[in-house]
Amino acid sequence: MFPNNTFASFQTFLFTVINSKLPNVGTTIFTTMSALANEVGAINLGQGFPGFDMDIKLGKLVEKYISKGFNQYAPMAGVKELRTLLSGKIEKLYGHRYDADTEITITAGGTQAIYTTITALVHEGDEVILFAPAYDCYAPAIELNGGKPVWMDLTYPDYKINWEYVKKLINHRTRMIVLNSPHNPSGTCMSEADMRQLEKLVAGTDIIILSDEVYEHIVFDGNEHQSVARFPTLAKQSLSVFSFGKTFHNTGWKMGYICGPAQYMNEFRKVHQYNVFSCNTPVQYALADYMEDESTYLSLQSFYQAKRDVFLDAIKGSRFTYKPSTGTYFQSLCYADMFDEKDTALAIRLTKEFKLASIPCSVFYPDHLDEKVLRFCFAKEDYVLMKAGRVLSGI
Repeated sequence: MFPNNTFASFQTFLFTVINSKLPNVGTTIFTTMSALANEVGAINLGQGFPGFDMDIKLGKLVEKYISKGFNQYAPMAGVKELRTLLSGKIEKLYGHRYDADTEITITAGGTQAIYTTITALVHEGDEVILFAPAYDCYAPAIELNGGKPVWMDLTYPDYKINWEYVKKLINHRTRMIVLNSPHNPSGTCMSEADMRQLEKLVAGTDIIILSDEVYEHIVFDGNEHQSVARFPTLAKQSLSVFSFGKTFHNTGWKMGYICGPAQYMNEFRKVHQYNVFSCNTPVQYALADYMEDESTYLSLQSFYQAKRDVFLDAIKGSRFTYKPSTGTYFQSLCYADMFDEKDTALAIRLTKEFKLASIPCSVFYPDHLDEKVLRFCFAKEDYVLMKAGRVLSGI
């Protein structure tokens, strides 16, 4: 037994030697706002998940493969039937063919694909250019792997990238640029002109593009998603991340995939085999069957544009200002002409007093830039969106 004073000193030692790799990271805003919404019984337009069920046909296909015994480990890269289908899908949509064997890997959601890519390809001291507002999984992954996030702020309402400024950020330490289009949280999309400028900027360099395209099928008003796969030079030095969960309304399945040149994918799989190894087997077979019908994903544009329009119609009498979302299932609303309080404070007040939860956009900036903008998720049933609209119009 330790003497009392010795044991106390040992306990103190145990609790002081932990040197956190992410000392400034706490509970995510999504968890916080969803918990508050549940606590007070608020409409939750904060966390980005669909408020409706997926197609029952997909669920029955999963049941089919479970009952047929497809319940052991899938191949590390993913079920071949699914990778082959995805290769053809991308070629048809974007004009670039990824080899199903060496250039496509099935992942445990988009976040795992992003983390594994950064772990595999970013080294100590490397710099990675990020555009804020940014989804919150990018920077921690870079920091955990010894890299340095280099930020450029994009601002309301257009969130446009100044490519001349990006050029000034690039130096011999720049290893990677992370893109996200359609963009969460702003609901904006990169144009063909943007992609051409990026293509010109990185041509002839060893900079890797990590392209987060999880909302690829949610683009509005007749526009087309500008995947890096559309641009030959970019495709040769990019890894693109996609999500089944965002496409098929089942985010809890945590299923996605990543595509890229074989030399990058080889490095990706070295890490993937140790942090995941393989992903849900019956779900992969079910997805391969389900996606034979192209309408299962090509119909998403019109489906979510109708949701966006229901929400915007419901708030047309409000005092919030906005530009209609051009992609994702998020709409940014600005209250600068209404209140002077911080967006974090207003988001909490709206949840508590008006029973409507949102996400304050300052949390997506490293310096917490507060432009008085809140993000609302319109992936909900129409009656929920109309009810939320009445709340916002009454403020």
